[in-house]
Amino acid sequence: MIDSDNFISSTKKQFAYYKSLGDKSFAQLSNEDFFTQANQQTNSIAVIVNHMHGNMLSRWTDFLTTDGEKDFRQRDQEFEPNIKTESEMLSKWEEGWAAVTQAIDSLNADNIDTTVYIRNQGHTILEAVQRQLCHYAYHVGQIVYAAKLLKEDGAFKSLSIPKGESKKYNQEKFSKPKSKGHFTDEYLDQK
Repeated sequence: MIDSDNFISSTKKQFAYYKSLGDKSFAQLSNEDFFTQANQQTNSIAVIVNHMHGNMLSRWTDFLTTDGEKDFRQRDQEFEPNIKTESEMLSKWEEGWAAVTQAIDSLNADNIDTTVYIRNQGHTILEAVQRQLCHYAYHVGQIVYAAKLLKEDGAFKSLSIPKGESKKYNQEKFSKPKSKGHFTDEYLDQK
């Protein structure tokens, strides 16, 4: 049996953590960086955000009652350079994450056992959430990697433990007593 309160709380923190990685990457880039493609086989950050936006709206709108692949979604168009400005990209980023947050906020002990569908395939809430969490982590990883490539050597501020500082980081962690907490707490507190 799943502890619904813990699952929902952890899920909110995990999604917020991945959103924060994108936010912190965006803050280090210039307008033109969002539209740069390494080659024809890669997507710009703006295209990745556009795809995530389409996926988020489709998957999370009426999450508990309708299929996660909505009729309004135009997936193939998500991979076209449709976003033209940084503000448009950031607006889609925020709108997508708001859909995720609203859906997760609707979960509770009474509906956590609901079966939801994505392209007619049934998922438990846990499976659907994990599917999307992994999908977004994959794309946020692409965003972070692209941002690092776009910055000159050493100009990208690390979003986790900086290279060469693992020993120092671990010493600090092990110098404190054992405690219970979510790993994202320290990262989300740094906003």
